[in-house]
Parts: sequence; C-alpha cells; structure tokens
Amino acid sequence: MQDWLKMTAAALGRGIDAGEIDPVALCQTYLDAIDAHPMKDRIYARVTHDRALAEATAAAERAKTGHRLSPLDGVPISWKDLFDTAGVKTEAGSKLLEGRVPDLDATVLTNATAAGLVCLGKTHMSELAFSGLGYNPSTATPPCVNDEDAVSGGSSSGAAASVAFDLAAAGIGSDTGGSVRIPAAWNDLVGLKTTAGRLTLEGVVPLALKFDTIGPLTRSVEDAALLLAAMEGRKAADLRGTSLKGRRLAVLCTVAQDEMRDEPADAFAGALDKLKAAGAKIDWIEVPEVADAMPLATCLYTTEAYGLWRDVIEARPDAMYHEILERFRLGGNHSGPDYVSAWARLEAARLGYDTAVAGYDAVLLPSSCIMPPNLKRLEEDHDYYLSENLLALRNTRIGNLMGLCALTLPTGTPSCGLMMMAPPLMEEHLLRLGVAAEAALSSD
Repeated sequence: MQDWLKMTAAALGRGIDAGEIDPVALCQTYLDAIDAHPMKDRIYARVTHDRALAEATAAAERAKTGHRLSPLDGVPISWKDLFDTAGVKTEAGSKLLEGRVPDLDATVLTNATAAGLVCLGKTHMSELAFSGLGYNPSTATPPCVNDEDAVSGGSSSGAAASVAFDLAAAGIGSDTGGSVRIPAAWNDLVGLKTTAGRLTLEGVVPLALKFDTIGPLTRSVEDAALLLAAMEGRKAADLRGTSLKGRRLAVLCTVAQDEMRDEPADAFAGALDKLKAAGAKIDWIEVPEVADAMPLATCLYTTEAYGLWRDVIEARPDAMYHEILERFRLGGNHSGPDYVSAWARLEAARLGYDTAVAGYDAVLLPSSCIMPPNLKRLEEDHDYYLSENLLALRNTRIGNLMGLCALTLPTGTPSCGLMMMAPPLMEEHLLRLGVAAEAALSSD
C-alpha cells in the first residue's frame, strides 16, 4: 500500500478500474500518512477526514458496479486553502479571514467531486496568495522536498509539498504570477497554468481577478490533463502518439535569461540538449515587448489586489505579515488613469509578442532563475526577501502578463524546471507537447 503514495493519479485510477486498488483503502493510506507525517501541520491547514472517507466509500461502490465517473474516480487529492469548501474553513493563509466558513464548494471543486475525486483537505499557502516564496509566518511555511531549510515556493506552497512529500496524489493550486509553476518547479513536479478565464473562479478567494488562474500540481503531464478535464467537467485531451520530431520551439532570450543562477542555467541547457536529441528544432529569439511589459506588473497587480482587499486590510492591518501588507499597499500609489494606461500598453505588448512567436509550437524558458531561498534568511533579511520574491516570479510572470497558458516540467536537476508557454486556450496542444518533452527529459 505504501507504493500507492508514490504513484501518479492516473496510475491509481487505472488500478481502481482494474479492481487492484480499493478506493477506501487508498484514502485511508493517504490519511494515515498525513496524520503520521512530522511536517503535517506545515503542509495541511486542515484535513477533511470524514469527507474524504465518505467520498472514497462512494467511489468504491461505483467501482464495484462498473459505474466509475471518470479515470480519476476514487483518487485522493489536496486543495489550496483559497478554494471554498462547504462547512470547512477557507482562510487563504491570512488571519484576516480567520474563521471564514463558506456554505458552498468552489465550482471547480464541485466539478472535481462530480468526477469522483476525493478531497483530502486544504493546504497552506502564502498570505492571500501574494508571494512567490511560500513563506507565511501568519499560519505555516511548507518545506521544500529538496531542502527542508528552504521554502517550497508560493503561493501554492502546501499544494506542492502535499504531493512532493507523498501526502496527496495531486494538488490543486492557483497561479496569478507563477503560484502553481514556482512550487511545482522547486519540488520537481509538473505544474499547469491555465489561460485566464478558462476555469471559473467562482468560490475562489481572489487576488487579481484579471490574472488569477487555477491549475494542478502533479507527478505527470497525464495527471495534469486529467485534472484539468475534471475541473472543467470535460473529457481529457488525447495524449497518445506525441513526438518532438520536427517541432519548432523558441527559447525566449529577452528578460528570461537575465540574472540566472548557475544551477537553473545548467539544468536549462541540459534540458534543451535533450529536446534537440528528441528531434525538436530550437531557435533563440528576442521579444522586446516582454521587456516593455514587465514594469507594468507593479501597477496592474498591486492596483487590482489592493482594490479588492483595501477595506478588509485597512480595518486590521496589524493582522497581516508586514511584507505582504507593504506589497498590497503599493496599489494605493497608482491612479485610475495609471491603471488604464498600463492595460493599454500591455495589450499592445501582447500583440507584439503574438507576432514574434507565431509559427512556433511553444516558447521555452527556465521556470525560475533562482533556487529555493533559505527560510531563516528570509525571516531575518528584508532586502533578501524582496529580491528573491521578485526573481522567483520573474520568468513565470511573463506568461501571466502575455495572457498565455504554461507548463513547467522537471528537468532531472533538483528544484529546476523547464517552462513551456503556448497561446491562450491552447492547453490541449501544450499538454500533448508536454508529454513528448516529459519523455525526452526523463531519458538518460
């Protein structure tokens, strides 16, 4: 049974379908592992034992009668603590929302439950999802699987840790500037950032509504495809017959290669060699519009975030971690005309980007230019916190600003990911390409 804890969600689903895995035993194995784990309270904000076992029992009955709801029916997963769960606290990592209990599940959770997925519980996160590091002194800071003295990446920090430490078959997170992809990359997982607007945000605690997206953190690209389908209530993409032969891939030079630390740079170079060996044609390209867009993030993100949360924050500012409070308050420095102007400039940059990458199957870049920062230093060094937070999200933010979908894959070097970006609403294309890249990157 302990082997179940390391299997992909898809493999667990196939085992259930074949009658080799009992969903109740599977669920109990995960719950036992969570309860016994020494860092359980740093990973899970709360565990929904009763709900999980009830859902697993129903899945077991369906499996016996041949009426499974989806390929993942009976598979246990975790949910970031900004997805509403009926009757269970949803606090988004903030004391500002302490004791908040919604009446309904978030729509994506409702859809996943309708597909038979089992909810293990809610995972810790950066406060109100406004940090790429995963450090949260207000609630808990999940560890990185490759360095327990480092942060796991944010803001879907516990989602990544739950999977990386074998305490969930997959985790569901959110991504506004990199919050799925950074923790996925730093914990050697697959992370899918969906196109803004593709998955409904109903019942999801917001940060910046024009940029907020939902995505899975998984052990395989196949899992990511199945979870996207479950959250949408659709059939998953057909990933069979994929290949990199003849694929045109572009490496983004502008901004994305700046200030690279040695480990991510070496891992990225090695990953490109493997993709080339698998038959991909790779060009290095400059896209000046990316550099034009990056300074706009401060106005766009902080204005949206502070506009949504100002009244709640200023009623109890002492309840917030001061670094997050300071970041939110930056939004008060921009006027309405500043915000409108920034959006107009961003739309122009998006058009330029689309023109520059037309004809390529995907754009490649390192998922992060840095390694997971040291927790103790983040606690003690304000300048280090600011610099590492900005660098952590630098590359991932490109995909959010350009309105793209994106996928991070493990390179084989610990805490170093390869990111692939594709045009809006091209997730199925990206996932098919990702399966082929996944196979190439795992080759010797």
